[in-house]
Amino acid sequence: MPELPLLLVLDGNSLLHRAYHAGAGDGWVDQAGRPIWALRGLVGYIARAAAYLRPDALIVGFDCPHDSARRADYPAYKAHRPDKAADLAEQILGAPDLLRAAGIHTVVPPAYEADDVLASSAATATAAGWRSVLMTSDRDAFALINETTSVLRVRNGGFDEAVLVDRTGLTELCGVESWQYRDYAALRGDPSDNLHGVRGFGEATAARLLAAFGSIDTVWAALDSGQEHLVREAVGEKATAQLGADGVRSIVERNQRLMRMRTDLPVPDPGSARLPLNLATMRVALRARGINLGPSLWALTGSLPPQREERDEDPIPDLRPWVFRRGLNGRRDPTPGQLSLF
Repeated sequence: MPELPLLLVLDGNSLLHRAYHAGAGDGWVDQAGRPIWALRGLVGYIARAAAYLRPDALIVGFDCPHDSARRADYPAYKAHRPDKAADLAEQILGAPDLLRAAGIHTVVPPAYEADDVLASSAATATAAGWRSVLMTSDRDAFALINETTSVLRVRNGGFDEAVLVDRTGLTELCGVESWQYRDYAALRGDPSDNLHGVRGFGEATAARLLAAFGSIDTVWAALDSGQEHLVREAVGEKATAQLGADGVRSIVERNQRLMRMRTDLPVPDPGSARLPLNLATMRVALRARGINLGPSLWALTGSLPPQREERDEDPIPDLRPWVFRRGLNGRRDPTPGQLSLF
């Protein structure tokens, strides 16, 4: 069987934040004095991901900067986050236009987020008979993993510390299947989004509960039918008591609702977002913002990999093998030899 074509979808906001903090000390600006180091880093992420994965098509998604359907639903959603630094906010607002000018299909959905673009693009790819890799620094996308969708998660340390996670890898990392991940996250909570979970439920306890019952709905059914002893056997007395506390079901249901990603947003068909891009168009658009790249764009523009002397003139780092290290929890992250792309 011929291999299915591959769509690469990137979370522009999360990667821009990574690039901003990683390059803040460089202070790169364009001729007009506008900051560009996060934009430059984002393009670097795109170029390196394309060089490693060799996708057939590419889409980048961003959060809507003006409205939030989730905040309209729950006003405290992300409300604890401080205002963005002015130089970061400027680069976030300018990124979609820069990428569009470079020929990259870019989606900014009204009232929704980059996560929803990832989910909708993955669903569209699957329906069209494509595979997809979703590149992000957030764990939310783990809920989207299936037979044809994997997640390339960028962590502290940048691209060289990225982890490619498929269904087998997710079970190794979290102890749950992808179809359980939203329940797992809802129990655990997500402090970064100001969504607290069930008291006493960290990753290990949430995974044990779902390993025993499959879903949180089955847990509620057990508690309602007088089978509390089964829950105690899975997670212990204290955790079981917390599940029965006043308001807990509402908290979990709220988290499930807000963590659910839209899969029906209008996104480009993978066939319309095919690579290669036009090198001249890309370089003109990037140079207009003071970003001078060339050889490192080879995988995006259908060129041959650059020679060493060419790469030395290009500010994007060399394409080095990924590094995978043992985490603090004692589990080893998946390595290229331990899991396949799909």
